[in-house]
Amino acid sequence: MIIKSFGNPTKPIICLLHGGGLSWWSYQSLIDLLKDDYHILCPIIEGHGEAYQETFISIEDSANHLIEFIESKYGSIHLLAGLSIGAQIALEVISKKPSITQYTILESALVLPIPGTKALIGPTYKLMYGLIKQRWFAKLQAKTLFINEDHFEDYYRDSILMSRESLINMSISNGTYECKPLDSINHPVLILVGQKEIGIMKKSANLLHSKLKNSQLKILSNYGHGELSLVHPNEYIQIIKDFIK
Repeated sequence: MIIKSFGNPTKPIICLLHGGGLSWWSYQSLIDLLKDDYHILCPIIEGHGEAYQETFISIEDSANHLIEFIESKYGSIHLLAGLSIGAQIALEVISKKPSITQYTILESALVLPIPGTKALIGPTYKLMYGLIKQRWFAKLQAKTLFINEDHFEDYYRDSILMSRESLINMSISNGTYECKPLDSINHPVLILVGQKEIGIMKKSANLLHSKLKNSQLKILSNYGHGELSLVHPNEYIQIIKDFIK
């Protein structure tokens, strides 16, 4: 895991965990809006972007690496936020070390296993891995991930670099993840999910809300998976400020 840092090192620390297939650049707009008031950490999850030589193993493994980094360098942080698999890693972090952050934001965190994930992903992704390196296929994928033209080349470059092993491990870990016991988490947690997301994502959000005693659930009207933070950074920033003020 590679950790990028931005902003003012004397200010409160915010850690932003990107989604699968993305990297720190997907949060560039958020960084620009937050850098004057916060010290921003943007981990690059194993197997992604500049960390392509590090094989992604599992959500739990990535969470352990992030915990080790934060505790050794800062002790704790002000806010931990993540999108999709980044949200799953954030959830795993606070399940292991609840005191590592004062606030957590989980955007589109899947915590209900998708049936047949292990059986389907391995063989399917071995066949489809070549498609990922095709520019036309990357264009289609970029649209589903709300990646704008400014960042398409970043996305395409990183897609080519990701190993097949990392892709398969990430997809299996994402689709089979179940949250650990959350009873020890007392700090405020904001759960975000798009109204247009698939049913299992909304069920996951409701399950998290029921298990996290100090949580808020916000359903984002007419938004899809990751659309809030990736497409509407100003709205996302306002939600952060309202949550932690």
